[in-house]
Amino acid sequence: MMRAVIFDLDNTLTDFMKMKERAVEAAAEAMIDAGLPRTKAEVIAGINEVYAAEGIEYQRVFDRYLIGALGRLDFRIHAAGVVAYRRAREGTLATYPHVNATLVELLKRGLKLGVLSDAPRLQAWLRLGYLQLHNLFDAVVTYEDTGVRKPAPEPFRHILGVLGVTAGEALMVGDWPRRDIEGARALGIRTVYARYGDTSGELCYEADYVIDDIAEVIRIVDELAGDNS
Repeated sequence: MMRAVIFDLDNTLTDFMKMKERAVEAAAEAMIDAGLPRTKAEVIAGINEVYAAEGIEYQRVFDRYLIGALGRLDFRIHAAGVVAYRRAREGTLATYPHVNATLVELLKRGLKLGVLSDAPRLQAWLRLGYLQLHNLFDAVVTYEDTGVRKPAPEPFRHILGVLGVTAGEALMVGDWPRRDIEGARALGIRTVYARYGDTSGELCYEADYVIDDIAEVIRIVDELAGDNS
């Protein structure tokens, strides 16, 4: 019996990479306008190098980049970049098509909903709040809750425990084959590969289902309910 659907957040519910690219581009332009003696391409490449070294959620990326580029932290340039980044982030962060309607339909079916993300807790909640999704989920589990990232089993076990369901009663929807799909399958959770959001470049052969629109989750849930009737 299916009792819960668990979603990855970034690139499954929201187009995180598109938002990130546009925000970094806006920050680069603003820092150059504030006096940074670099080309736009050089600034974007430098910022992305920091993200590659420290992780895409690194919160001191502009500090690190400017110190490396200038040998010091110029607060006028720094502030310009931060403000532009935040404005662009808020302007471009959006859900994929049909996310809200799909979540509502799943709730109507009496299912529990969860988010399982490797993002920092505050950043995950900020994104959910900005997208007005924060009240739709029964559980939100982030990196701080277990101290390890997917595909380790601890995050999956933790959200199953919070939701009060077994692995056989849950469905995991995610865009990253190794982290989301392999991690869930290792515990016996049914899996849905969100091909529409995958930026990993990995091939996914092991998912129970493959979707190109999140609305397809409703059909999958209904099929599973029919199999159990």
